[in-house]
Amino acid sequence: MNDVKHILIVEDDPVVADVVAACLEDAEFATTITDSGQAALNIISDSTVDLCVVDLGLPDMDGLSLTREIKSRTNIGIVILSGRGETTERIIGLEVGADDYLGKPFEPRELLARVRSVIRRTQPCMPTPIDTHSSPAPASEPDHYFVFDGWKVDVTSLEIVGPDGSHPQLSSSEFNLLQAFIEHPNRVLSRDQLLDMVHGDNTPAFDRSIDVQITRLRKKIESDPKAPKFIKTIRNRGYMFTAKVSRH
Repeated sequence: MNDVKHILIVEDDPVVADVVAACLEDAEFATTITDSGQAALNIISDSTVDLCVVDLGLPDMDGLSLTREIKSRTNIGIVILSGRGETTERIIGLEVGADDYLGKPFEPRELLARVRSVIRRTQPCMPTPIDTHSSPAPASEPDHYFVFDGWKVDVTSLEIVGPDGSHPQLSSSEFNLLQAFIEHPNRVLSRDQLLDMVHGDNTPAFDRSIDVQITRLRKKIESDPKAPKFIKTIRNRGYMFTAKVSRH
């Protein structure tokens, strides 16, 4: 039973909510439907949720605000499902932490593919308090980690520790992006290369999402994100991670 993923559907249109639930339940996901942002936050606090499908037009809370609030508390994957299909809305959705964005009307099979993709990308970084037997590796002796400029990145436990002992909370995509950089330091990486390294065959439909993810990552590891020390933009070519990296 623990292998069944729980999807929270936050949608105020009952017809759309039922279509989404039927699509996911046919694929053996468990679903819960709510039309309230506050109710969604309560459900997340009280039960295990693996992914949220969030509509932007909710009666009590804008879906972007809900997405931001969920991501400030958890690493739960989020797919925004909305009739607002403008590029600006997609960019804002990604900036506040959404893992994917699908416009209405939508093809249920595409939604299912997006949900599965986001779960694969986000699940390793999500807390699993009810599955206490799934992490046998001792945290005190990581098997594989990188060090750069006082930062320590453990790719076994998916943890990052700052020079001051802080533990920035990175989403799965952000961690994968950082790992791609530290495994290829002082090398120019194009957007296409980074998308392939971070997402593989599950590349987001919005191909400029890598820029948004880099902006978010810079905010978490750079002392001045507007004048980055580690992740440099190489005009017309891509990005370069310029720190000296040691592997252990």
